Amino acid sequence: MTDSRNLLLQAERQCQQRGARFTPIRRRVLEMIAEASGALKAYDLLDRLADEHASARPPTVYRALEFLIDQGLVHRIESLNAYVACPCPEHSHGFQLLICRLCGRVEELHLEDVNAQLADCAQQLGFRVERQTIELLGRCDACGDTDG
Repeated sequence: MTDSRNLLLQAERQCQQRGARFTPIRRRVLEMIAEASGALKAYDLLDRLADEHASARPPTVYRALEFLIDQGLVHRIESLNAYVACPCPEHSHGFQLLICRLCGRVEELHLEDVNAQLADCAQQLGFRVERQTIELLGRCDACGDTDG
């Protein structure tokens, strides 16, 4: 779980510096994601948000998620179609995610040598990378060798 209070303060500062509107709904969606023990799906967020805002609809959540991703505050886990807070939004480039398939814990890595190698290979092949997501699925130490 990410320290949600610090993450929200950092998000506010970052959005203010960039001139991006950090609306109450965007803030609440980020807060819910940051407080979760694992990744959350959009409809889980919608259910929680609808309890607080009767007018919340899928486009509300998806627009908030799109904004948070664009600002580097949230990552979409492609393999799970779920979202997790970015613990270090100051990193605006490639990252790697370790995802426990049993408990859903997600850890973020920034292995610059991996990013550089991928960028070099892509460039050699005449490809321009616009977004990079590397997901490693396995088991965390807490889940150990249990079957699941």
